[in-house]
Amino acid sequence: MKRALVRLPFAAVFALVLTLVMLPVPRVSAQQPTVNPPRIPFDSVPDYFKYSPDMNLGEVLGVAVNSKGHVLILNHPGSATSGPLYGNATTQLLEFDQTGKFLREVGRGVYGLGYAHGVRYDKYDNLWVVDKGTHAAIKFNPAGYVTMNLGRRPEGPDDPGELYYRGNGLGRGGAEGRAASQHVDGNFRGPTDIAWDSDDNIYVSDGYTNSRVAKFDKHGNWVKGWGSRNTGGQHANENPGQFNTPHNIAVDRQNNVYVADRGNRRIQVFDRDGKFLRFIFLNAAYDKSRHPVLGNLSMNPPDETAPWALCITNTPTQYLYTADSEPGRLYKLTLDGKILGMLGESGHELGQFNWPHGLACPSENEVYVADMNNWRVQKLILHPERQRPTSAARH
Repeated sequence: MKRALVRLPFAAVFALVLTLVMLPVPRVSAQQPTVNPPRIPFDSVPDYFKYSPDMNLGEVLGVAVNSKGHVLILNHPGSATSGPLYGNATTQLLEFDQTGKFLREVGRGVYGLGYAHGVRYDKYDNLWVVDKGTHAAIKFNPAGYVTMNLGRRPEGPDDPGELYYRGNGLGRGGAEGRAASQHVDGNFRGPTDIAWDSDDNIYVSDGYTNSRVAKFDKHGNWVKGWGSRNTGGQHANENPGQFNTPHNIAVDRQNNVYVADRGNRRIQVFDRDGKFLRFIFLNAAYDKSRHPVLGNLSMNPPDETAPWALCITNTPTQYLYTADSEPGRLYKLTLDGKILGMLGESGHELGQFNWPHGLACPSENEVYVADMNNWRVQKLILHPERQRPTSAARH
């Protein structure tokens, strides 16, 4: 039996070929070219904060500056004479005036403070504290009273490893190695930071376990969340809208939301409804043979480094500042992601950083760095007028 040969018109064949050619092809992750931004000369002000010797700082995770120029330091003092050594609740909020003089401690003994991770002032000088340990975001008015709490601290009598808080979304964590539970509106798991848009809507980077952005209105009512845990690919530019530890968050005057996607080595930018807009990379060249302060030397370090902290200036032209742990630099960027300059390096001396965990930038050339593992906050004064080419400009 002979089979009939079907002949297609030329136009139909052409259309079929064109369709096949235009089918989407799996995207190959292209490497970002490295850049060589200039070094920005700067000074780190020695002994700026004045406090007594019995107030030595521990790990400093955050810093914020209000409209009066007062500086709030998020300190983890720990407990030198009592335990437990691991799992110790430790949070202290220390306010200093505009000259660096100690004024007061805020929030002592507040229920929602256990292991605070980030602090910010809103435009009304309310202090917001995001607590990774109690899974809460707490608002203090300028007088120091709690006026709002978002999220909920697990009840003390209950198992702290209750199902909702176990796992990290990677299929491990907790005694049974289970994946993280489904996101629950209004609840956090390991939140890290907070920011606001022009209408006072609230954005929380949530965080170590949930790996999403949580949005509330100005009254604290749940609006929406976006994102889930996933990798960023070999060159950090895959899976937009997904995170691996959204560690810091900021919002510019155009209501664009910037998220330091630390574990994926990138900053992601969204509109305030969660629509992905663009990536920003820290792709400045660095000495890959230089040994990190903490950790082993990587045999194959990436070109992109991991952003830990963010702040955006409230200047006529806004600038984005961010920092990485290694090579331990502070970067000044335009809001579209161009690196204008950089400064510092990892280390223990003044002007060096050992895990820069939080930033505050009250002006274009004044930046405060929560220098976590050096147990201090550094006040930096930048001198762009002295800036020289990259190879010559040094601190």
